[in-house]
Amino acid sequence: MSRALVEEVIRIARAAGEEVLDVYAHGCAADAKADGSPVTDADRRAQAIICARLSDIAPGVAIVAEESVNGSSSLKVGPGKLWLVDPLDGTKEFLDRNGEFTINIALIEAGAPVLGVVFAPALERLFAAAPGVGAAVEDAAGQRRLSARATPPDGATIVSSRSHGDPDALARFTAGRRVAASVTAGSSLKFCLIAAGEADLYPRFGRTMEWDTAAGDAVLRAAGGRVTDLRGHPLRYGKPGFENPHFVASGRGDGIG
Repeated sequence: MSRALVEEVIRIARAAGEEVLDVYAHGCAADAKADGSPVTDADRRAQAIICARLSDIAPGVAIVAEESVNGSSSLKVGPGKLWLVDPLDGTKEFLDRNGEFTINIALIEAGAPVLGVVFAPALERLFAAAPGVGAAVEDAAGQRRLSARATPPDGATIVSSRSHGDPDALARFTAGRRVAASVTAGSSLKFCLIAAGEADLYPRFGRTMEWDTAAGDAVLRAAGGRVTDLRGHPLRYGKPGFENPHFVASGRGDGIG
């Protein structure tokens, strides 16, 4: 995987972040999509930039972006490469103005995420990863490599969704496990916390789509972690309908399977 390609996708994510922060600074109303989830001008403006520039750097590679699919399960892609794009992951966090929203861009090859960029513009944190390049974060402290940790002896730190939790399912999952702490986070930042060694497990039992997870999955895999379904199989991408099964993201141990 070319480092130059990763750097170009980072530049695209930062350009989209400027659009998102412009809307964030001035406030906006949300419209409801067909599935009832919110969408804003920030989603639309970021997606327009991302899709146009991905088409420029990788002509002919399919782009599946959330606001273009818009709840449709009829779109299908071939077996080759594709981009999965969530131009504003965590729209509820965006509307709540807590900063925990991200721009997600992932490149998929043979059903696996091979490049991922997760940018949290309001937090000024950018996570990027690809095979041969590794996983890294850029923030106010500079740039550094990421490495998921093994679960500490005193127990796992469990991270769960701030806006889409299932307390009963989470309680069943954690029963019998040694849990040191539980935290919440918005958007794909949950994967990145595990990649950074700041958390250990992210079980997700609610509905998610491939563009929600692919970039964070790529970052976590490159940092030594994994994302699997409840049978222990790695998540696959480019499926008909683009819907994920329930899954568990984990660091270097204590996952599923």
